[in-house]
Amino acid sequence: MTLEGKRIVVTGATGQVAGPLAESLAAAGNEVIAAARFSDAAAKERLESAGVTCATVDLQNGDLSALPREGVDAVLNFAVSKTQRWDIDLRVTAEAPGDLMAWCRPERFLHCSTTGVYKPKGHEPITEKDALGDNHAVLMPTYSIAKIAAETVVRFASRQFGVPTTIARLNVPYGGPAGGWPLFHLLMMQGGMAIPVHADAPSTYCPIHQDDIDASVPALLDAASLDPTVVNWGGSEAVSVEEWCTYLGDLTGIEPTFETSADTLESVIVDTTKMASITGPTTVGWQDGFRRLVEAHDPSLLVG
Repeated sequence: MTLEGKRIVVTGATGQVAGPLAESLAAAGNEVIAAARFSDAAAKERLESAGVTCATVDLQNGDLSALPREGVDAVLNFAVSKTQRWDIDLRVTAEAPGDLMAWCRPERFLHCSTTGVYKPKGHEPITEKDALGDNHAVLMPTYSIAKIAAETVVRFASRQFGVPTTIARLNVPYGGPAGGWPLFHLLMMQGGMAIPVHADAPSTYCPIHQDDIDASVPALLDAASLDPTVVNWGGSEAVSVEEWCTYLGDLTGIEPTFETSADTLESVIVDTTKMASITGPTTVGWQDGFRRLVEAHDPSLLVG
């Protein structure tokens, strides 16, 4: 799918990943409709200044009246609720994607899930067929279960409404204005705070830069099917929290400290073989991406 001149609805558009993606798609000449509550006026203004049309919706109450009901080429669903209230988080995260598909009846649907749906597997790479589990229970009790429920709703709605769909399980996104988890770690380092890591060390993930996220969306949509395509969405390189914080320390001269904690996430190393067959490998190496992250946050911090 070539994403030029398309009509695209992006939900969760005030979030870390969907906001920059919406702006990128608008810059490529698409009609992008960003759907969110827009309680943050500055976020709405930023999107509009980038050529994105903002539509105020309420996924909790099912009010999608601001969205088009026809002529939608693709819906990119990044909406998620993290209130830790089961009624709200299941409604917004799990049920609302079905409402979106029924309302917009798009040509294609991309649902952003998470590798947080997987049962921990130590330091073995996780494939799309591996067991699911309550991965995030120690931090966000509703998150993993609501995300698993969302995938079930999306599978049903894809078949029920005849909308080819891809379910992409996102690992650790970073880059873009919000920075992501690695920037949070850098801020902790600046504040002299210890970085929590799991006892089953090292705590390893597959971070993916915003540029690679944006670049992979057309191919992920192209791979959509009525029996939804499920694919891990992560960087081609596995790297640990310990390793990337040490590298951030090398770049900034701020030495990280670590604290082993039971109240943190275990490693989630994903097998990206299927993703590479669809999108090709990611192109932003993690060290280059992390340097760019520091430069975007505060270039004066760079000493190495």
